[in-house]
Amino acid sequence: MPLSPEQQAEIDAQRSETQPTLRAVSAGMEAHLYTAKPVLDHGFVRVIDYMGDDAAICQAARVSYGRGTKSVSNDEGLIRYLMRHWHSTPFEMCEIKLHVKLPIFVARQWIRHRTANVNEYSARYSILDREFYIPAPEHLAAQSVTNNQGRGEALEGAEADRVLRYLRDDAMRAFDHYEEMISTEDQQGLARELARMNLPANTYTQWYWKVDLHNLLHFLRLRADSHAQYEIRVYADAICEMVADWVPFAYKAFEDYRMGGAQLSSTALDCVRRMLKGEEVSQETSGMSKGEWREFKAVLDGEG
Repeated sequence: MPLSPEQQAEIDAQRSETQPTLRAVSAGMEAHLYTAKPVLDHGFVRVIDYMGDDAAICQAARVSYGRGTKSVSNDEGLIRYLMRHWHSTPFEMCEIKLHVKLPIFVARQWIRHRTANVNEYSARYSILDREFYIPAPEHLAAQSVTNNQGRGEALEGAEADRVLRYLRDDAMRAFDHYEEMISTEDQQGLARELARMNLPANTYTQWYWKVDLHNLLHFLRLRADSHAQYEIRVYADAICEMVADWVPFAYKAFEDYRMGGAQLSSTALDCVRRMLKGEEVSQETSGMSKGEWREFKAVLDGEG
């Protein structure tokens, strides 16, 4: 299950307590605070703490102005300007700390974003729970024939059944051996830091992940994208919902200029200008490689 009884009790206790504060708070984020949002079969994301809001971004950008000296409409316009022109430091004034439970192979993708503070559950000191990720049948896909790091059509029938059986049986067997190796009944028992090496990459781990908003939005731009691996994308989607409630102006600008926008090379922009003038442009006359042209056409057709 995503939450242990101890974790749920901790959440209930945290949500039952309120503290007076003089710091800026976000009503949208307050609603998410401590609550665990289930992800995959045993995972979750929950907000442990946060700092700042939309007004904090604007205050940092203006520096000399105090809170409340500009109207809400001006704040939204400023945030859109900052996002549009790729400013970064004002967005770094906001931070969030998340508690995430996720499969190890997803964690290894996630940790490539080296702009956060991370503290992971230690299997050197603690015994891991018998929890591992098994994909739902619709997410059990074949290798893509056009993308070396993507998926194709979902497996079907006997092949899908066999793969699911292998995944489940192999994980169960690995955990059986893990528990046997660390047991001290009639044996010395292998050290936990060694026994963990035999566990599969779909084993669940947990960590605290603290990051500023600028770097979080970069993470979300990559991992909430439709081309991202499903298992990390669902975590990014869950975080997107939280960020949208936390800093609504910043998130709307992020949706418009990053998630829904497109970046064109000078060559691609020249092709757009030629097309607007009525010129017929092909891959051969575009100055682009076949891959660049394919991606350019996907953007123009609304598929990129």
